Amino acid sequence: MKLDLLLPVSYLIQPKIMMRKKSTSASKASLVLFLCQMISALDVPLDSKLLEELSQPPTITQQSPKDYIVDPRENIVIQCEAKGKPPPSFSWTRNGTHFDIDKDALVTMKPNSGTLVVNIMNGGKAEAYEGVYQCTARNERGAAISNNIVIRPSRSPLWTKERLEPNQVREGDSLVLHCRPPVGLPPPIIFWMDNAFQRLPQSERVSQGLNGDLYFSNVQPEDTREDYICYARFNHTQTIQQKQPISVKVLSTKPVKERQPILLTPTGSTSNKVELRGNVLSLECIAAGLPTPVIRWIKEGGELPANRTFFENFKKTLKIIDVSEADSGNYKCIARNTLGSTHHVISVTVKAAPYWITAPRNLVLSPGEDGMLICRANGNPKPHISWLSNGVPIAIAPEDPSRKVDGDTIIFSDVQERSSAVYQCNASNEYGYLLANAFVNVLAEPPRILTPANKLYQVIANNPALLDCAYFGSPKPEIEWFKGVKGSILRGSEYVFHENGTLEIPVAQKDSIGTYTCVARNELGKIQNEVQLQVKDPTIIIKQPEYKVIQRAGQVSFECTIKHDPTLIPTIIWLKDNGELPDDERFLVGKDNLTIMNVTDKDDGTYTCIINTTLDSVSASAVLTVVAAPPTPAIIYARPNPPFDLELTGQLERSIELSWIPGDENNSPITNFVIEYEDGLHEPGVWHYQTEVPGSQTMVQLKLSPYVNYSFRVIAVNEIGRSQPSEPSEQYLTKAANPDENPSNVQGIGSEPDNLVITWESLKGFQSNGPGLQYKVSWRQKDFDDEWTSVIVANVSKYIVSGTPTFVPYEIKVQALNDLGYAPEPQEVIGHSGEDLPMVAPGNVQVHVLNSTLAKVHWDPVPLKTVRGHLQGYKVYYWKVQSLSRRNRRHVEKKILTFRGNKTFGMLPGLEPYSSYKLNVRVVNGKGEGPASPDKEFRTPEGVPSSPSFLKITDPTLDSLTLEWGSPTHPNGILTAYILKFQPINNTHELGPLVEIRIPANESSLILKNLNYSTRYKFYFNAQTSVGSGSPITEEAVTIMDEAMASRQVDIATQGWFIGLMCAVALLILILLIVCFIRRNKGGKYPVKEKEDAHADPEIQPMKEDDGTFGEYSDAEDHKPLKKGSRTPSDRTVKKEDSDDSLVDYGEGVNGQFNEDGSFIGQYSGKKEKEPAEGNESSEAPSPVNAMNSFV
Repeated sequence: MKLDLLLPVSYLIQPKIMMRKKSTSASKASLVLFLCQMISALDVPLDSKLLEELSQPPTITQQSPKDYIVDPRENIVIQCEAKGKPPPSFSWTRNGTHFDIDKDALVTMKPNSGTLVVNIMNGGKAEAYEGVYQCTARNERGAAISNNIVIRPSRSPLWTKERLEPNQVREGDSLVLHCRPPVGLPPPIIFWMDNAFQRLPQSERVSQGLNGDLYFSNVQPEDTREDYICYARFNHTQTIQQKQPISVKVLSTKPVKERQPILLTPTGSTSNKVELRGNVLSLECIAAGLPTPVIRWIKEGGELPANRTFFENFKKTLKIIDVSEADSGNYKCIARNTLGSTHHVISVTVKAAPYWITAPRNLVLSPGEDGMLICRANGNPKPHISWLSNGVPIAIAPEDPSRKVDGDTIIFSDVQERSSAVYQCNASNEYGYLLANAFVNVLAEPPRILTPANKLYQVIANNPALLDCAYFGSPKPEIEWFKGVKGSILRGSEYVFHENGTLEIPVAQKDSIGTYTCVARNELGKIQNEVQLQVKDPTIIIKQPEYKVIQRAGQVSFECTIKHDPTLIPTIIWLKDNGELPDDERFLVGKDNLTIMNVTDKDDGTYTCIINTTLDSVSASAVLTVVAAPPTPAIIYARPNPPFDLELTGQLERSIELSWIPGDENNSPITNFVIEYEDGLHEPGVWHYQTEVPGSQTMVQLKLSPYVNYSFRVIAVNEIGRSQPSEPSEQYLTKAANPDENPSNVQGIGSEPDNLVITWESLKGFQSNGPGLQYKVSWRQKDFDDEWTSVIVANVSKYIVSGTPTFVPYEIKVQALNDLGYAPEPQEVIGHSGEDLPMVAPGNVQVHVLNSTLAKVHWDPVPLKTVRGHLQGYKVYYWKVQSLSRRNRRHVEKKILTFRGNKTFGMLPGLEPYSSYKLNVRVVNGKGEGPASPDKEFRTPEGVPSSPSFLKITDPTLDSLTLEWGSPTHPNGILTAYILKFQPINNTHELGPLVEIRIPANESSLILKNLNYSTRYKFYFNAQTSVGSGSPITEEAVTIMDEAMASRQVDIATQGWFIGLMCAVALLILILLIVCFIRRNKGGKYPVKEKEDAHADPEIQPMKEDDGTFGEYSDAEDHKPLKKGSRTPSDRTVKKEDSDDSLVDYGEGVNGQFNEDGSFIGQYSGKKEKEPAEGNESSEAPSPVNAMNSFV
């Protein structure tokens, strides 16, 4: 277990930390396996009462840097802050011996802190306090120590006096002007300027080297000057030292001889360079020659690293950031011009100060448990690892029987409370050292639940419900949830159990309402807590506002009717265009509607009703379009005519009177007059707004500015629009004067790390108040310089101050002046010199994996001084290295998340389960990104797998089916098994009993036996990891029919007796049908007979008198009897093959027709005779075939 009691209380279980109870070897092995699979953290909310009761060894939280350069004019503050329970006490050593601060009146320690303050301001000398300091924080549980802090005061010595001879050089020759600055602490920044404090221009021909010297590849006549001045800026003390000016005179010669390239620096053909890992490698080549040589860089036997290689100083300087051992090798610079080339090879060796592979982590153990502290570092050369206990070398520290040191590892077994201590790991080589404190805190605490009892949770139905159970205990308690006071333990896929004890119900329903009990138990005790869950109905808009079109001055209403949970109180808010409704009494808000009275064009827009409750919010919108009312005949209105007869009177230096005569109003009263002016001196032809007056006024007193040649014009305005401008007035030139105002929008923003660009908005022509407009630009470093530095520039809007420190505040002011004098004193603004890339990477990057797809990354903020610009935030680069289940690496696709401001943590969403990831963090300012922190590797735990890729069911038999499947596309862990469930389906689609089979994960097929024949089965198939089951894939299949039964059915159908029986039945039915039809046609009276008697037709044959039946019908020309199965009407023959439903039967071609009620008439006309029949039956006696067809 890992626990930080003063941060949010967390259990951090790492794969390399092993804990166990005394038990059998089998239980030990299973516990180690369990711990190796855990890479998550349990965050428990802070509880003040809990923290007051728990002890913790000291932890250093803040300390000064190892190499601490101080300003000798200011007090020295050596930081040392620590936390612990009880609060720790502090002591210091200086140069390896105890530092008694009580004996030095100038040294004090801050209350409740270990921070030392040396009072230099009251007469102390910083040099007297140089040395190596170390802080110790101690309480009853152990002692933590700080790094060795080396205190050195900064130095900015003066330039040694020297006599500089003038440099005389022939045109085309090379030249080196040496700077040789004084040695300061830290080293100064070098730049070259002239007497006017302007930076000397540099190019491919003239440039400054890394050592500060100024190199000329070839000199030109324009290089002649007497003010080449080298400046050294000491940033720590904010001072600038100046070398004596150097004079250069170029002697012109004709013709100028061209020369092949030669290297000015470095000299010779080879050189060596050693750089430390993580630093910036800077290599330089400057060449002489005419024409000016061009520099090119290559790496022998390799490529220059992409994304880390930069060229500066016109490609004369090669820089590789964040170098590593892989960057060692030979780098060649090649200088070339039209006459030839030369080269130099620099052999680069990258060494490394110690850096962490695995820093020791704090341990919180229970009595009797085991654990490890691991301290692994790397470097070049390999660092030496040494251990200390409570600040004392472990070899001479008090013995602890539970502790065993094994190189870079301390193994603890069967710890007791007396084993609590703080251990220090020191990794060092010739290039530096690392020191880390890690405590071992042995606690025995029964479980405690920190969530308030009977806490009420309310959620909307179909939304997740999260029920908290914040807990603490040592050993780590096990958490179980129950529903109801005596309910069974909650399990299953409908619940999610979080590591911090929270119970999640992903989709809360009404049946989720009730009391939930959380139980925390470890071997020291058990405790439980109850919480209540209520599930509310969602709020629904049942009548939404609708799109409306309304005429001006009309009235419109929008409805917004809702349905909500009766226990929630809704509030309705109306918005217009996503803003508040206008503050206008025309807008009436009702219980469920919005009414707008006397609608105007301004009311056009989108109206939204928002309904909020304490648990949810819904909204709906509609658009209102306002249109004009239909026009009515009216008087024609038009814009006014322009004013005329403009006159200037009462001329003064700063004012004048203007009068005019209005033009025709054109049936719309003039509402106002607009006066414009033209400055014929500065902007001829451009008219500017001056003022406006009411339409009843025809004279105005105008204010004037100096040194402007005025002309005026007037524009009349009514409701229809603006008139054409009047004719211009006569011109009036005012006298010149001092400027009345200064430039606006003054800003100071650096464009380079060593400059300050001062910009402003220039005064317009008439604002100059006179000729000769200029600007006085003044600046001084804020809280540092007492006097202003000023320069007068022409009528421009920018001035660049060179040679400034990087990103420091400046006070700036810009004052206007002309030939008559200055404007009033301007206001001061604060600007900053240019930003540079951040210097350091965020430290102490930690990753806490929250679940299989989400991680939280923490980092320490970088010191603001190292940001060297406006802090914009931090960027986290993270990428997947490999999937732990497939062990296949893929193309690395880095993702970037940006966290604005001074945040020190962020969430990484969308991770893939059971995968290895890496990340680093970079600070960002206005210039760009700083160096990346060391890559931090972390792993996501297993998740549930996806569905199997396919499920096929083949080879059906009477009682078996063969199943084949493919493994999940995304296993998200190590598959432990496949789960097959199946059940029969009957003819009514009812499901039978469900059978479940567990199949080993390495299988890909299965034969299911002992199934029922001719039965449909439904299968549900899913994969499992140790976390749980994935979503199932379903399939259906049928076993085949019993062959014996099928053959019996065929045999019965082919038996002779069965065929004879069926034929007899068919014949009997046929005979019965024939008899029925004959009796129907021969032996009954029908309503049609009555019609025949009432309407005798000579073409219809009479009934026979002897039997009362109908006589045979015959054609007039042929009196033969009708043939069976056919009828011959008088006009043509209708064959039986014609459909019984054809129109021939209903009057088509036989003069048949329908009554008004749709019944058929004329059945027995002379053209065709037809019996009234049901459906479409024919009137004659049917043949046996027809009878069978009718039956069928």
